[in-house]
Formats: sequence, C-alpha cells, structure tokens
Amino acid sequence: MTDPAPISPRWDWRRPHHWIAFGLGAGLSPLAPGTAGTLVAIPLYLVLQALPPLAYLLVLAVMFLVGLWACDKTARELSASDPGAIVWDEILGFLVTMALAPPGWIWILLGFILFRLFDILKPWPIGALDRRVKGGLGILLDDLVAGVMAWGLLQLLIALSR
Repeated sequence: MTDPAPISPRWDWRRPHHWIAFGLGAGLSPLAPGTAGTLVAIPLYLVLQALPPLAYLLVLAVMFLVGLWACDKTARELSASDPGAIVWDEILGFLVTMALAPPGWIWILLGFILFRLFDILKPWPIGALDRRVKGGLGILLDDLVAGVMAWGLLQLLIALSR
C-alpha cells in the first residue's frame, strides 16, 4: 500500500535516482501522482513502440533493473515502504501494458485506462503482492503484475477488434 506521507521537501534534484523514481518529477503532483506518472509514460511509449518486440522487452528489462535500484534507494532515504511520489512503477507498468499493441491513440487510451484500473483496484494477486513484498521489488512488482493483467485484457480487445 502506498504511504501517504508528503515527500517533496526531501526530493533532491541532484540525485539521479530521485529523477528516475519520481518519474522526472511527475510523482510530486499533489493530485493523483500515479496517474501523472502514467501520463509521463505515454511519450516514452510513443518513442519505444517502433522497436522490434525483443528490443522493446530488453528496454523494459533494463528499466526494471534501473527502477529496482532507484525505487529501493529513494524509498529507504524517505523512510517509507512505498511512497506515493515514486511513480517509476507506473511508468514501467504502462509500458508492459502496451507491449505489442498496434499503433493508434485508441489503444493508448484503452491501455492507460486498463492499467490505471488494475493499479488502483489491485485485484488478486496485485493487492497481495502490494502488501507482502517490500523494498524496491515490492514497489515495482505489483505494478508489473497490473501491467501484465492489463496487457492480457488489451490483447483480448485487440483480437476482438479484428
């Protein structure tokens, strides 16, 4: 579960892991930081969508590893298990949702909505992972699973649209 504690006074722009964990500052949004973080992922997706599938997945793997370090280090510095301002997990989760999606704004919008629904509602096993897994892995894992679940539903909608 996301910690509600305010963190912006402790955000340090000189620390690269803060830029990553806070999604270039999107996580500092006073309203819906997770949604703001997911919005940051859209331009990134628009750049990455042209990659071949294997390259796209490799980029996600690197982002996961970088995020693991950045989110864990930032959360420890803030003395919080999952600060709401850490949104790298939303960025990564949305990019997982959009893997293999066809081009077009309708798919981006549907992917956005599906990912946010799974991330907010946290159906099983997302909620269980959110409660049980801690540290950087815990921050990332529930959103990765939300991304995979949203991806599955998005792929079903894509298949039904053909």
